Formats: sequence, structure tokens, C-alpha cells
Amino acid sequence: MTVGRLCRMTLFVGAIGFSWAAADDQTRRMPEYGKEQPPPPRSRAEVNALLTGAPATPGPLRPLHLVLVAGPKDHGRGEHDYPAWQKVWAGLLATADKVTVSTAWEWPSAEQLQKGDVFVFYQKGDWTPQRARDTDAILARGGGLVYLHFAVYGQKDAPGFAQRVGLAWQDGQSKYRHGPVDLDFGSARHPIARNFGKVRFVDETYWRLAGDPKRLTVVASGMEEDKSWPLFWTLEPDRGRVFVTLFGHHAWTFDDPLFRVLLLRGIAWAAQEPVDRFNALVWPGARVAE
Repeated sequence: MTVGRLCRMTLFVGAIGFSWAAADDQTRRMPEYGKEQPPPPRSRAEVNALLTGAPATPGPLRPLHLVLVAGPKDHGRGEHDYPAWQKVWAGLLATADKVTVSTAWEWPSAEQLQKGDVFVFYQKGDWTPQRARDTDAILARGGGLVYLHFAVYGQKDAPGFAQRVGLAWQDGQSKYRHGPVDLDFGSARHPIARNFGKVRFVDETYWRLAGDPKRLTVVASGMEEDKSWPLFWTLEPDRGRVFVTLFGHHAWTFDDPLFRVLLLRGIAWAAQEPVDRFNALVWPGARVAE
């Protein structure tokens, strides 16, 4: 049985409350966690509860071209592992029906900028006037943008970057913390947040970012300095869509099935597709307690 066939089977059973995946599918898991101990795996029941409400069968699927953009590592083992993520998630996303995945180093090629439907950035952000023009063109034609963790680094023009993606890291102003985070979805009614309430992760938060939070649709937030700050959000500038998650410091976060639910929904939403389109990809290689 092919991986793609396995994924399609998982999508069907997952939609009605059951799911399974090959426990030894290591090619769909991040290869290195570093010296720190990862948090406990999620229970299968917990994951299935979050998938409740998905359609029993997928509807007509529009062909999608996803572009995964990475860059050189800038942290230690198991942290900010952009190259490993690109390899693992290119393989994972390529198993979905009617999906073409291409990869880019540092920035998409001219051809990718023309043909890509959704661009997923996981790298140390680097904002330049040319990248601003490219981003504006993607949004103007209705394309999708997804930013993970330090991809929101605005370099010398954080306010300009924030104008396109909502909020951006600004040197000398923004703050960070590693450790447990209670992700609060509050009264969020966004489809990405369906069935979520409050969930604990172990990752890194950013706050005091450049930009105006009032422009955002906040999907989830967290407390720092006795104040609630956006950690997951969406934005709809022009005809396009933007989804941002500030999580992704630790490699283990990408193997957390609850984070996968959120990220896969965010990618589908940015593509202007139903958020459950990639439910099958929650399971392969995920850290799930049996």
C-alpha cells in the first residue's frame, strides 16, 4: 500500500472519529530533538476530538502548488531546524491528493512566485524592498502566505513587514521566552480554531512585536508579563490570505499532532480551501500515545 493510499484511508476514518498511522513512519518525523526532553505525546482520543466536525468524505479538490521556503540553521540541535523541516514536510505534504510541493532556499524563484498557491516560510526572516514587492504581488493575485516562528523577523524594516503579515519581530523592542505556554483560543470562532479551548505546548513565545494587533484576527493567544499577546493569527490583505504561528522553535513541535492540526488548517485556509483538507497528514510520524 502506498503512503498516499494510507493517508487517504486515514482521512476518511479520522473524519468519523477514528484514526491510525504507521508507528514507524520515521520519514514523516523531525530527525533531531536535541538535548532537551520533549513534552509527553498526545493521546489519540485528544487528537480525534479536535478533528470532530470534519466532513465524512472530502469534497472536490482543487490542485494546489505549495512552496516550502527554508534557510540556514541559526540555533543549536533540535532548534530552528529549517532544513530538516523542509525535507520532512515536503515529503509529508506531497502525499496529499492533488498537491504539488516545491522547495526554495531563502526565497522562491521567479517561476515559483508566479505559480505557487501557498508559500510556507520557516527561516530567519529577511525583509527587503524586493521581497516586499514579491509579497504584494502574491497577495494581489489571491495567493496564500504562511509564516512559522522566526520567519516573522523583520530585519531593518519590521513595520513594513508587519504591514503585510500582521506583526513582526523588531530588534530592541520584541521579547521572547522558552518553556511551557498555555495557548488560549478564548472565544475564537475562526475555522482554524474549531474544537480548541486551551492547550499547553512547550515552545517559544514572542511578544511586543511591531505592528497593530487590531488588524489581526487572533486565533490563539498566550500570557506574558500579565498580558495576553497574539501567538496565532490570520490576516486578509488584498485578495490573499496570511496565517502566522509564532511556534516552531523546537523540532518536536512539528511532530505534535495538535500543532499539526493547527498548521495544516492554516495552510488550507491560506489556500482558500476547507480547513480539513489535510487532516490525513496529522498522523504519519506524529507523537501519539498508544
